[in-house]
Amino acid sequence: MNRLQNRQIVSGYLFALGATAIWSGNYIIARGLSDSIPPISLAFWRWVVAVVVFLPFALKPLIAEWDILKENILYLSVTSLLGITLFNTLLYFAGHTTSAINLSLISLTFPIFIVILSRFVSSESITINKGIGIILVAAGVVLLITKGTPSRLLDMSFAIGDFWMLVASITFAIYSILLKRKPKELSISAFQLSTFILGLIFLLPFFVLEHLSVPPVEFGIKTVSSILYVGVFASLLAFGSWNKAIAMVGPSKAGMIYYTLPLFSGLWAYLFLKEDIGMIHVYSVLLIVSGVLTANYESKKV
Repeated sequence: MNRLQNRQIVSGYLFALGATAIWSGNYIIARGLSDSIPPISLAFWRWVVAVVVFLPFALKPLIAEWDILKENILYLSVTSLLGITLFNTLLYFAGHTTSAINLSLISLTFPIFIVILSRFVSSESITINKGIGIILVAAGVVLLITKGTPSRLLDMSFAIGDFWMLVASITFAIYSILLKRKPKELSISAFQLSTFILGLIFLLPFFVLEHLSVPPVEFGIKTVSSILYVGVFASLLAFGSWNKAIAMVGPSKAGMIYYTLPLFSGLWAYLFLKEDIGMIHVYSVLLIVSGVLTANYESKKV
């Protein structure tokens, strides 16, 4: 493996790490705004902001690659429906009926679905390293969520939101695998803007129905700032970073980086909610990081 390939792999992991760090804030917002804005409205305005902000930068490549986009409209439509329309909308639905701890726990099944689905879709083998890595990461996550008492899992109650979060995880796993099949002649900018627009179009009729059936949203400072965050950072920057990560290291390896999400969630809680960080968090970090490194380790071929 030459220096250029090594640099590409490191860059891919960094892009995946950046996307995960940004998305960790999305789960807090999903739960925090559950009483302020309906789920479809939050998803709709999120993508409106993302399209408006990204349009000046990506309109030129979108027009230049219009013929390529038309040739791949079916692929783009399926990808948009899964990753843009469904995934985050299901997440926001889940946030209305389940706890933040359940959201975090169930969302971490997503990389496992990627590994399993990749085995059938692209015949990607589940290596011993990946198996050990998944076990270490799972142990770290359980330790973090249960605060060192795994028996607490038996006392957790599950709601319909837990089901929606599980469906969202499967949806995002399929989306991530599809990203690997993006036409090479299609640029990241044109691909990203086109999927944002298509996903928004698919979401529009559901937004109208919700708007007609629930009271109007009051756009206070908290609501507007949260929408700007999920629209600019969790949508534009995070999805762009994730798309690049998939292209550089593949869905399975990028998916393992997603397991670091609880670490960032804990950091945000410490910085913004003033929650304490104890030895349980340190042990969890060690397990999760060691698991990610083990799962992504490749022995050098002589």
